[in-house]
Amino acid sequence: MKKKLSYRDKLIELAYIYDVKEIKDYEKSRKNLTSGQLELILKKNKIIIPKDFKSNFLRDNFVKPVSKLKSNLVEFKENKIKDKNRAIRRLENFKLDTNRKISRGLKDLWIQLGRIGLNFLNIIPKLGIVIYDFFGKLFTDVFHGIYNQQFEPKKAKKVIFAMASVVIVTTVAFSAVNYFTGSNMVKKPEIKKEVKKPEIKKEVKKPEIKKEVKKSKEKPKLEVKRKSVDEVILPNLNLKTETVLNLFKDVEYDLGTVRSKKLVKPIYFTQFPRDLDALESTKLKKETFIKIVLPLIVAENERIIADREKLINLSKKKFTTDLEKQWIRQKLLEYKVKKGDLDELLVRMDIIPTSIALAQAAKESGWGTSRFALEGNAIFGQWTWSGQGIAPLDRESDKNHKILKFPILRASVKAYQNNLNTHKSYSKFRQKRSFLREKNKKVAGLELTETLNNYAQTGSEYTKKLNQIIKQNRLTDFEPVRLVNSVKKIELSS
Repeated sequence: MKKKLSYRDKLIELAYIYDVKEIKDYEKSRKNLTSGQLELILKKNKIIIPKDFKSNFLRDNFVKPVSKLKSNLVEFKENKIKDKNRAIRRLENFKLDTNRKISRGLKDLWIQLGRIGLNFLNIIPKLGIVIYDFFGKLFTDVFHGIYNQQFEPKKAKKVIFAMASVVIVTTVAFSAVNYFTGSNMVKKPEIKKEVKKPEIKKEVKKPEIKKEVKKSKEKPKLEVKRKSVDEVILPNLNLKTETVLNLFKDVEYDLGTVRSKKLVKPIYFTQFPRDLDALESTKLKKETFIKIVLPLIVAENERIIADREKLINLSKKKFTTDLEKQWIRQKLLEYKVKKGDLDELLVRMDIIPTSIALAQAAKESGWGTSRFALEGNAIFGQWTWSGQGIAPLDRESDKNHKILKFPILRASVKAYQNNLNTHKSYSKFRQKRSFLREKNKKVAGLELTETLNNYAQTGSEYTKKLNQIIKQNRLTDFEPVRLVNSVKKIELSS
C-alpha cells in the first residue's frame, strides 16, 4: 500500500519533478525547510502548486486569508507613514528654500539700494554746481532789488559757496554714516531650527593634575586657578563633597543661573563624592546631584542632535560618499535597526528629555547615594546577565541578574539613552516622541513618562513617581538647557 504523503513531502516531490536546484541543495545539506519556505521557493520559480496538495481546509480558507489581510494592513500602514514622512520632508525643504530665496532677495535689494546711493553721491558735485549757479544769480538779483544797489558778484558767490559747501558736506557725511553702519546692522536672516547644533570641539585636553609629595598626610584639595571655567573633566580622585561644593563656588556654577540663561558649563565628573549622603540639607544634596548629572545628560543629548541633523542631511542627498555610507552603517548597528530602514533610524536617533533622565537618575540612584552609584557609577539601575555588574543584596536565590557597572558616569548616561532608543520594551516611548516631532511639538518629559511603565516592575506607580520628582524639583526648567559654546582649558592642582 502506498504511503500517504504529507503536504510538505508533496511540495518536495513537486520540487524534484520541476528540478528546483535550491530545494535540492537544502535537502542534500539536510536542512529542513518549512512548508511556507518551500511554497515561497516554488512560487519564486513560477511553479503552480496544485490545489489538491492543500489538505487543511481551516488553514487555507480562514487562517491564511486573515494573516494575509493583516500583513496587507501592516504594509498599508507603513506605506502611509512613509508617505507622511516624505510629505513632511518636502514641506521642510520648501520652507528652507523659501527662507533662502527671501534672504537672497533681501540681500540683492540691499545691494541695489547701495548702488543707487553711490550713484546719487556721484551726481552730488554736478548738482551742487547747478544749484550754486542758480542760487548765486537768484540771491544777487534779490539783493539788487532790496537795496537798490549793485553787489559785487564775486563776493555774493563766495557767500553762497560757503553755505552750499556746509550743506553738501553735511549731506555726504550723513549718507556715508548711514551706508556703512547700515551694512553692518542688516544681516542675513537666520533660519531658526528647533534644536541647536552643538559646536564641534577640535581639541579637548584633560586637565593636568600636578602632584606634590608632602610628608604630612593632607587630604587632596582641588583648586581651579581661573574663574572663567567653560569645561573641566574631573579625574577619579575620590573627591569629597566639600571639595565639590568649593569647586562649584569657584566656577560660579549656580542652578538659578542655569534656569534663567538655559546654559550649563560642561563640568564632567567621573564619579559621585562618596560622602554625598552625609549632607544634612536635603535641598543641597539634590542640587549637588543635579549639578553633577545635568552636564553629562546635556552633552549626550547634543551628541545625538548632531548625529540626527547629519542623518537628515544625508537622507536628502541623492549620492553619498563611501565615508558617509560607512557612518550610516555604523549608526544602523548602534541603534539596532534592521534592513537599512533610515526612517526607523531617525525615529530611534533622538534625545531623551532632560527632565526624564534627571528624574530616573535620581530615582534609581537615590540621588547619587546608592551602593550601585558609588561602587559602579550605575545611575539608572540597568540589569545585566552577562556583563560586569554588582549583585543586589536582596536578590532572590533563583535569579542571577546584576546591576550593570561603568568606568565613568558619562558611560552610564550613554548606555541608558541607547537602552531607551533601541529596546523593544520602550517602543511606545519612541513612537510618542516621533509623533510629537511630526506635530512640531516640544519633546517634553511629562508628555512621555506614561510610556515608561516597563522600566520598573511597579509599572504605573513608577511613572507616577517620576512625574512627582519632575514637578517637585522643577526639572522641566532644564529641558531647553544647552552647553556653553566656548571651550577653554583650565588647570587643576591637587
